[in-house]
Amino acid sequence: MRRRLTCLVSLGATIAAMVLYHPESASATTPEGYKSILLAVGRLSEMDVSNSLPHGAKAEENKQLWLSLQKTQGMADMYVQSNVWAPGGTTGWHSHPGHSLIIVTAGTVTEYEGHDPDCKPHVYKTGMGFVDPGGEHMHILRNEGAVEAKTIAIQFVPADATRRIDVADPGNCHF
Repeated sequence: MRRRLTCLVSLGATIAAMVLYHPESASATTPEGYKSILLAVGRLSEMDVSNSLPHGAKAEENKQLWLSLQKTQGMADMYVQSNVWAPGGTTGWHSHPGHSLIIVTAGTVTEYEGHDPDCKPHVYKTGMGFVDPGGEHMHILRNEGAVEAKTIAIQFVPADATRRIDVADPGNCHF
């Protein structure tokens, strides 16, 4: 009887400990010295768009194969965002449910990717463009320069989806 009581008390203590134990949850990183302004948003119907370089003389002159695809199943929201970073500013770690096309219009922004164990910087200067593939791709954009940095981003996300998802620091970059 005493052994049974000891087992019940131990079991009860274990259950209580499990219920009361809350591991510290990682919180999202916050933007600092960064401002994003919505310039326009539009709802797009389902699309299936495909382009390619024309055959013939133009293809011979260009010497490059160019193909662009955009396909959605269901409605999509398209956002046009103006982003500004003060020197030292950061977006905080985040992701998007869809992809973004980004043009640097002033200064320099540096992107770090959450899945990169080496935390390799991707530096984009005025006039350069880059793509954020969205989905599981988490990243942070920083202004590591001495002057203000600006971008324009065009984002495609599923209709009514949250455009930006703040995520916890993945721990691969130590800044």
